[in-house]
Amino acid sequence: MRLLTLSGLAIIGALFGSATAASADVKILVKTQTYDISGKTGEALIESMDRNGPRHGFMARTIAQTSYTKAWNFDLVEVKGTCRIGQVNGTLNLNFTYPHVASTLPPALSRRWARFFAGVRTHEETHGDIARQMMKATEKSLTGLTVPNDAQCSRTRREARRRIDAIFDEYEARQNAFDAREHREGGHVEYLVDALAKS
Repeated sequence: MRLLTLSGLAIIGALFGSATAASADVKILVKTQTYDISGKTGEALIESMDRNGPRHGFMARTIAQTSYTKAWNFDLVEVKGTCRIGQVNGTLNLNFTYPHVASTLPPALSRRWARFFAGVRTHEETHGDIARQMMKATEKSLTGLTVPNDAQCSRTRREARRRIDAIFDEYEARQNAFDAREHREGGHVEYLVDALAKS
């Protein structure tokens, strides 16, 4: 049995320089891709996902996957030895991968698949929402950051990087806690898979 998982593919990027937009902004770019599966029973669909799903680690495969990259761009302003972060801009690239049934399903299985897929999508979109919350929290933490006695802004850059990393770690812990709840024995993922597999 495969479990829905969040991919560990989160690339941390902190870009320093002059932002060009007029105000603080977090841009969200979403990409959705699919892979084909087929089968005439719920068990066959599960087996097809197990063979064709996105890789998770070296050997395992998953039903669906969320991955993301993030980048930050902000102004550093130095006045009389004090460095301050002015405008902050972030970019979150969210990537979702879902199964797509490439064969015609019997009516009863088609209804079970629709319920299963709705649950899968909700699970992955929750991961996406947590990533969005991470970006907003980081933006709030960076905006207006001021470090005295930092004429070269080097301490400000280090503090910005520290905050980006700390918030990332906090929200990755939330991602993992969400997966732990969903994947526990008798949890939502087991319910979805069992409901699809039933005769």
